[in-house]
Amino acid sequence: MAYPESRPRRLRQSEALRSMVRETWLRPSDFMWPLFVVPGKGVRQPIASMPGQARLSPDLVVEEVRKAWALGVRSVILFGLPEAKDPVGSHAYKKDGPVPLAVRALRDALPELLVATDVCLCEYTDHGHCGVVEKGIVRNDETLELLAKEALTHARAGAQMVAPSDMMDGRVGFIRETLDEEGFEDVVIMAYSAKYASVFYGPFRDAADSAPAFGDRRSYQMDPANHLEAIREVTLDEEEGADIVMVKPAGPYLDIVRAVREHTDLPLAAYQVSGEYAMIHAAAERGWLDLERAMMESLLGIKRAGADIILTYFAPEAAKVLAR
Repeated sequence: MAYPESRPRRLRQSEALRSMVRETWLRPSDFMWPLFVVPGKGVRQPIASMPGQARLSPDLVVEEVRKAWALGVRSVILFGLPEAKDPVGSHAYKKDGPVPLAVRALRDALPELLVATDVCLCEYTDHGHCGVVEKGIVRNDETLELLAKEALTHARAGAQMVAPSDMMDGRVGFIRETLDEEGFEDVVIMAYSAKYASVFYGPFRDAADSAPAFGDRRSYQMDPANHLEAIREVTLDEEEGADIVMVKPAGPYLDIVRAVREHTDLPLAAYQVSGEYAMIHAAAERGWLDLERAMMESLLGIKRAGADIILTYFAPEAAKVLAR
């Protein structure tokens, strides 16, 4: 018998031993911080369902990102809230919209920062869907040109990475071709490849004012029951030219993160979404969980499952913990 010669607890006796044999490590540079950008100056609008997060004008985005940079966070992704909405989300590709303005401000203030932008229409359309709507149906091919215009607007502002999150078929290839034709062949595409129709997006939709005015997004976002379909989506995005693929949400879909990690050698991102963030905060506020430990354990689980990049609203706070 192996016992008592084999005693795994020997390696757990002290932090020195535990850290020596630790298999998975988190670094601040693993985190990409999502931020909500609004028009104006000096604007800070706290988000009730996401404690500690706020909608910020471009000048305050720079102020907050400087603090995160000092903690080791090296990348952000921007989501825009426009001054006005319309059926085709025309403010998504305005060169003086809040996202392009924030991109320029961040690139000037922190030249080494990686600035990514979300490419989707849901924040900009008056119906809240991620594409052009005709007779109550979200039209796929009619949406592609608008997404490409948005991505191009962000690239012209200085974004080094664009991240299409709409889940229209063929959008990665269409955006890649458009960027290349316009001389932006070095702009990275991080595709929301396996994005599920999840209830865990609820607080985000409050933050971005992007809830659908009718129906839901199940006709274009993935069925939570499906595993193999995620691999198919990732494969298609690889073939269309994605540089990074993503699974969203992260926590409830760690099996998908692992499956995608084993399928592809591209860098893999996973998005710890607003509902995951809000649940941890809500439980901590009630004294049911230790906020810091739950935050770090949830992030460690995503990294352990195989993610190279973690999009998380916890980025600055987690970086503070890691800096101790």
